[in-house]
Amino acid sequence: MPSIRRYLEEQILEDLSRKMVFISGPRQVGKTTLARMLAPTNSRYLNWDVETDRQRIIHQEVPQESFLIFDEVHKFNRWRNYLKGLFDAHREHKQILVTGSARLDYYRYSGDSLQGRYHLHRLHPLSVAELGLENDQDFDALLRLGGFPEPFFSASDRQAQRWRRDYQTRYIYEEVTTLEQSQQLAQMQLLMEHLPSLVASPLSINALREDLQVAHATVAKWLDIFERMYMIFRLPPFGSDRIKAVKKEQKHYHHDWAVVDDEAARFENLVACHLLKWVHAMQDSEGEDYDLTYFRDRTGREVDFVVTLNKQPTLAVEVKSAQRDISKHLVYFKRKFPEVQAIQVHRYGSREYQSKDDVHVRSWKTFLSKLA
Repeated sequence: MPSIRRYLEEQILEDLSRKMVFISGPRQVGKTTLARMLAPTNSRYLNWDVETDRQRIIHQEVPQESFLIFDEVHKFNRWRNYLKGLFDAHREHKQILVTGSARLDYYRYSGDSLQGRYHLHRLHPLSVAELGLENDQDFDALLRLGGFPEPFFSASDRQAQRWRRDYQTRYIYEEVTTLEQSQQLAQMQLLMEHLPSLVASPLSINALREDLQVAHATVAKWLDIFERMYMIFRLPPFGSDRIKAVKKEQKHYHHDWAVVDDEAARFENLVACHLLKWVHAMQDSEGEDYDLTYFRDRTGREVDFVVTLNKQPTLAVEVKSAQRDISKHLVYFKRKFPEVQAIQVHRYGSREYQSKDDVHVRSWKTFLSKLA
């Protein structure tokens, strides 16, 4: 598998000079590979799933190396106190990098004894900017195979499909069960398999409840678990009295956009992932209060994505497969918020221009290459 420079490398090295760094994200997105790439010669890698490493951690043996990588250490029930003690005692002469699945981020929502001792970075799948994609053929491969390193670099539809089938099953039966002692894993898997067909549309929990014949609260709980585990992400509507926006309807997308069969919806999902990756980088690395939302009002006008800063819109993006007339809904939003940059991005076609309504039409390459 080729080795490429990941977008978080410089920021992680800078943060390690002051605090511990946690790298979170979906399974097999490249967290351990990134950690090993950053490690100097004088380093030690400890994996909780390896018996000898697990015993060293349990008995609180302190490695002599100055750069320590802990993988899956959150499976240790006293992992917070272990890392807190290690960091407090050795912060002057040891750097500590912790990698793991999305549970690192999940546990952040509960009581955190490590407050102030670490920076969290969320690693996302490969993107146009990271890969330096220049032509439609390479972009089609990314759209078709997805941004996870193994299926993308396999360059094989067959291998990517095999990887994806195993990946989803393992995620449900291995990762989810560590958070949810559920007797309904088969129904959870059915829900996960159904969700790709609903991408880009308002997500109705009530409709899902009826399909699965389970309680409304149960479906809501499962969706929350899927999101915390980086299987899906949901976007809230951008609300403002100026536009009579809907308040509660959420849309969802998948971190692995290749699970979406519909070609237009898959392209929109890919753009959503690129925007979220940029937003998370701004949150984690810059401390900026960016968020990714979408716009929909009570009359049905909709804009695919709205990026906000300090709750105020800064960017509105409409996604189209083919080059076509500018969305009237995007023009409406631009008129309501003249200070917002409005962009319509398309997959096919190379024509780029600025309309009389101050909407910028951009190709996938021009737009996505600017999002790390």
